[in-house]
Amino acid sequence: MLKRIILLTAGVLCLHTVTEAQILKKASGVLKSATGGGTTTGNVTENEAGMGIKEALEKGVSAGISMLNKENGFFGNELYKVLLPPDALKAERALRSIGLGGQVDKAILQINRAAEEAVGFAKPIFVNAIKQMTINDALALLTGGNKRGATDYFQNKTTASLTAAFSPVIDSALDKTSATKYYSDIVTKYNSLPTSFSKVNPDLKGYVTEKAVKALFDQIAKEELAIRENPAARSTELLKKVFGG
Repeated sequence: MLKRIILLTAGVLCLHTVTEAQILKKASGVLKSATGGGTTTGNVTENEAGMGIKEALEKGVSAGISMLNKENGFFGNELYKVLLPPDALKAERALRSIGLGGQVDKAILQINRAAEEAVGFAKPIFVNAIKQMTINDALALLTGGNKRGATDYFQNKTTASLTAAFSPVIDSALDKTSATKYYSDIVTKYNSLPTSFSKVNPDLKGYVTEKAVKALFDQIAKEELAIRENPAARSTELLKKVFGG
């Protein structure tokens, strides 16, 4: 009986050792994935890996805001230029056809000016959302081979709350640049035409907010890719250590 107990105890200890080794191996694989398989400048702790992901996201936010929060950051960029909502395209075509294209162009310009101004207030909203991420959340971003994995995870996790926080900023900017007035004018003009059987009045604030948030996430993704693939983009010791040195 004593022999059986000793053998059983040894088996449990062996199992415990194997399990521990497997866990350590998995953790090592996670951290290796974080660096894209590259060589780190030293052992990366879980805390460093998590902080590195957060720093990469914050760097992307700063880069995106710097690019978009200036004159023609939206309006002069074909990739991000905000046009009229899809539901208002019929109104745009109708007004241009009767010589009121100038009013449409003015509305589009001011809508983009509103977006350009509003993103300047986005940084604390985005950074606060990043800070609320747990280390486990950040570590989850390191698995898999997705080159924009951190951005995708952050986008899926926070879009709703970021949109809700950013919406009042967009609303204020639309009013300040008179975009709301110009847009309302063209909608009213279109709805008054005798040929307008279906009236339009899309949610301009929601539409512009969605466009602005999407543009910022796109910039974050580009910055993440640069940090993962280009050593020169790793501007701090932490980023160098976590993403490959």
